[in-house]
Amino acid sequence: MFDKLEDILLRYEEIMNQLSEPDVANDAGRFRKLMKEQSDLTPIVESYKEYKKAKKDAEDSLAMLEEENDEEMREMAKEELNEARGKIGELEQKLKILLLPKDPNDDKDVIVEIRAGAGGDEAALFAAEIYRMYVHYAEGRRWKVELVECEEIGIGGMKNVTFMINGQGAYSVMKYESGVHRVQRVPETESGGRIHTSTITVAVMPEAEEVDVQIDEKDIRIDVMRASGNGGQCVNTTDSAVRLTHYPTGIVIYSQTEKSQLQNKEKAFALLRAKLYDIECQKQHDAEAEARRSQIGTGDRSEKIRTYNFPQGRVTDHRINLTLYKLDKVMGGDIQEILDACIAADQAMRLSRLNEEG
Repeated sequence: MFDKLEDILLRYEEIMNQLSEPDVANDAGRFRKLMKEQSDLTPIVESYKEYKKAKKDAEDSLAMLEEENDEEMREMAKEELNEARGKIGELEQKLKILLLPKDPNDDKDVIVEIRAGAGGDEAALFAAEIYRMYVHYAEGRRWKVELVECEEIGIGGMKNVTFMINGQGAYSVMKYESGVHRVQRVPETESGGRIHTSTITVAVMPEAEEVDVQIDEKDIRIDVMRASGNGGQCVNTTDSAVRLTHYPTGIVIYSQTEKSQLQNKEKAFALLRAKLYDIECQKQHDAEAEARRSQIGTGDRSEKIRTYNFPQGRVTDHRINLTLYKLDKVMGGDIQEILDACIAADQAMRLSRLNEEG
C-alpha cells in the first residue's frame, strides 16, 4: 500500500509541475485532464501527508520517552504518543478506503426512473412522493433536476417518471437508491382503515456521453407529436413531443416536458444513451457476479431495498439493517444519513473482500 502511496505522491508532484507550465492552459484538453487527475489525487495525497506527519510525531514522542527522565515530560510524551498512534490507525483505514478501486461512473450525472409497481393508484401516489423526495434532496445539495418524462394520474400520482440530476458526484451517491421501495400505510381511499402495502421501482443510471455509447441512425425511428396528459409541467400544446424507437433493443423513449422539439429530442437521446450504457454495465456486473453480490448499490433491481412504514413513522433499509424513526424528514428529502450508511457498508464490504483476497 505504501509503495502505491509513494507513487501517487510522485505523480501528484509531476501534475503540479505540469500545471505550473506557462503553455499548459493553451491546450484545453490536456489542462482539463490534469485538473481532473489532480482533483482525484488530492484527498489521497493530503491524507498520506497527514499519515506521515503522525508517524513522525509518534517516533519523536517515543524517542523523548527513551531519553527523558523528568516524569512530567514523560507523561506528556506518552499522551502525544497515544494520540499519534490513534491518528495513525484512523488514517491507515481512511487511506485503504481512498485506494479502493473507484467506480468509473461515480462522477457522472444520473438519470432516474421511478415506476409504480404493485398497489394501483396508491403505488402511483407513492411514486410521486418519492420523486419529490429526490427533488428536495437534490435541491439541498444544489444539484439541478430536469424532468424528462412522466405519466400522471388524475389524483396527483405518477405511473412513471424519469428525470435527470446534474451535480458533482451524483451517481456516487444516488446509485444506492436502485431497487424496490415498499410503502405501508392506510390509503386515503381505504374506508376500513386497513394498512396496505404498495411498491415502486427505482432505477438510477449514469448519464452516458456520446463517446460512451455509439448509436447508429439506422437503428432509430424518430416520431414527433403533440404532448398529452393531465396537464401541469408534463404537457404543452405544440407538436414538440418526441418518441424514439431503438430497433435492436426495442427501447421506446418518449419526451414531452420541454416546449421545444429540439430540447425534447436531446433529452430523449440522453435517456436512450443512458439506457444502452446501463445495459452494457449490467452485462459486466453479471459477468462479475461474485463482486456484484458483495457490493451495495449495484445489485439486482428487483431486490426490496427499503420500507417506508407510515403508521410507525419509520424507514428501514433492509440491505444494511438500518431503521430510522424520522419518516417525515426522509420524505422531505433528508436521506443523507441513509446514503452515508450505505456508502460506509459498501466500503466495509469491499475492504473485507480485498483483505480476504490479500
